[in-house]
Amino acid sequence: MNLSTSASLSSTSSSSSSSSWLSGIVRGRSGSLKMANNSSAPAAAGGDGGGPINKKNQLVGVMFKYGPKSIQVAFKTGDYKQQVIFIGGLTDGFLATQYMEPLASALEKEKWSLVQFLMSSSYSGYGTSSLKQDAMELDQLINYLINKEDSEGVVLLGHSTGCQDIVHYMRTNTACSRAVRAAILQAPVSDREYNATLPETASMIDLASKMISEGRGSELMPREANPDVPMTAYRYHSLCAYNGDDDLFSSDLSEDQLRQRLGHMSHTPCQIIFSMADEYVPEYVDKKALVERLCGAMGGAEKVEIEWGNHALSNRVQEAVQAIINFVKREGPKGWDDPWS
Repeated sequence: MNLSTSASLSSTSSSSSSSSWLSGIVRGRSGSLKMANNSSAPAAAGGDGGGPINKKNQLVGVMFKYGPKSIQVAFKTGDYKQQVIFIGGLTDGFLATQYMEPLASALEKEKWSLVQFLMSSSYSGYGTSSLKQDAMELDQLINYLINKEDSEGVVLLGHSTGCQDIVHYMRTNTACSRAVRAAILQAPVSDREYNATLPETASMIDLASKMISEGRGSELMPREANPDVPMTAYRYHSLCAYNGDDDLFSSDLSEDQLRQRLGHMSHTPCQIIFSMADEYVPEYVDKKALVERLCGAMGGAEKVEIEWGNHALSNRVQEAVQAIINFVKREGPKGWDDPWS
């Protein structure tokens, strides 16, 4: 994502670290690829209005550090005990999709905060990161919200490859993951199937496999594998190879394979928002059949099909916000009211 507008962020001190409902358990714990094609601006704070929107492309909120790395910065709009955490895809960072600003306003009305955050894989860092690293840093963010913001529970909202992060994180079953009250997967599509349409992919998968077998998985691939950012052999294989770590949503996976990858999500209320004109889904894929299979593998996730919607839903912003808000507002089964049940 190219940042087209410069804006300043004002940082205020976070709330005091009072005890919370989970603190007793977690205190002391620690291009060529599918990318967002969004024209957005970085978040900004300022003004004294009653909601999170100050001016166009500006959000009023709090910026804070949630981990030891310099990249581990988060931005929260709204000062509430329940948070929606947005997890972007490849190349994403702050204000990754055009529905971020209206979503922040809509959540404010429902007394929910929106948290956007940066991690090691944000912007150009995805080529040298992994789902495991993303999950560790997401866990640190939730830990911070529990111990510093007295969080009463979070909803995870993943976009694109951020959907893989959610699935991977929920499999870790860390103490903090018990604070996840629900999950929303917006545009859960296959990096592998998209990259298979590119002519250089097959030979580069062979090279990545060879490097991994030689113990060189952390070394960088040739520039032609991915001209946009440096990429390790491991990450290339994870994103592009059959049965790679990122290969969670491919249409050619069997029912058993999908259940093995997604079945653990059945313990969490889930919604899948699928764009029926997603430019990163090959034309041969039956989108309706795919989303049905994904929902089934997740134990009956709620399905939202957005006709003519593109990958980032930049052409269907209000529909995206409405679907998310309806799901967040709804009280339902499986522990929505009590994260411990």
